[in-house]
Amino acid sequence: MKRGLLVLFAVAVVAIAGLAGWFASGWYTSSAIDEDTAFIVPSGSSLTSTAAKLEEEGLIGSADAFLLRAKILGSGDPVKAGEFMLPAGASASRILDTLQHGEVIRRMVTIPEGLPSIMVHERLMAEPLLTGDIAVPEEGSVLPDSYDFERGETRAAVLGRMQQAMSDFLAAEWPKRDADIPVKTVNEALSLAAIVEKETGVPSERRMVAGLYSNRLKVGMRLQADPTIIYPLTKGKPLGRRIRRSEIDAVNGYNTYSMDGLPRGPITNPGRESILAVLHPADTKALYMVADGSGGHAFAETLSGHNDNVVKWRKIRRERGEIP
Repeated sequence: MKRGLLVLFAVAVVAIAGLAGWFASGWYTSSAIDEDTAFIVPSGSSLTSTAAKLEEEGLIGSADAFLLRAKILGSGDPVKAGEFMLPAGASASRILDTLQHGEVIRRMVTIPEGLPSIMVHERLMAEPLLTGDIAVPEEGSVLPDSYDFERGETRAAVLGRMQQAMSDFLAAEWPKRDADIPVKTVNEALSLAAIVEKETGVPSERRMVAGLYSNRLKVGMRLQADPTIIYPLTKGKPLGRRIRRSEIDAVNGYNTYSMDGLPRGPITNPGRESILAVLHPADTKALYMVADGSGGHAFAETLSGHNDNVVKWRKIRRERGEIP
């Protein structure tokens, strides 16, 4: 009798051990996920609803089994909202840990220097992983950079970070400006920086171009910047043709050929380096510039020197077959 009880006890222990092993193996062994898979936990999800979603998407075999093992073997921490990458072969234990403690997948949207606000708006509205509508932001309010976002985040939130970045940058750099620059307000600095941004694609020229336009402002000379003609016509998008005489003569709040001083506001979203160039322009006496054929500009202090540079530029253009 006693021996029979021992045998029964031994059988029970083996059975329990086998059951425990089976239970644990279902938690720690690799799953049937055959490739890295993105999984979204909606905001406000519970572990129960998340388990159901995992089963529905074929990432676990049974939501009930997952929940039972999670309660006994897993962490009691809540799952986080967001998009997560579940690696191929991830065990149920790894899946839960990823959803509780892993990093949310973040994607990037890039705003290049000199992108006008109408195109910032288009870029954000075209991003399919963002949600909600936004208005075209105020020109010059967005700091060009690359910004990360989560799937399902609102466009307003992303735009808010872009605008806050500009506000923070200006708040940090405006107090450090050179004492003798001609711009007196942050808006004037942004307006001139936007012109600098549009007038040169050569980074090493930015401070020189800023110095030239600063000199013009100081002596009361019109800026005569071509991009300020185009902005009222296209809101900063490429014109796609030559500027017409009537457009050069047009009177509005932006055209610096027909008005003195700065335009009423920025004509694009200038980058950090163009803003810094305006706050710390080159020490130069240059008042004129013209393309030099290499992508940059030839600068001159006098009109006669400028005219000589113009002759050189026209010769280059004739040799290229651009003009007769």
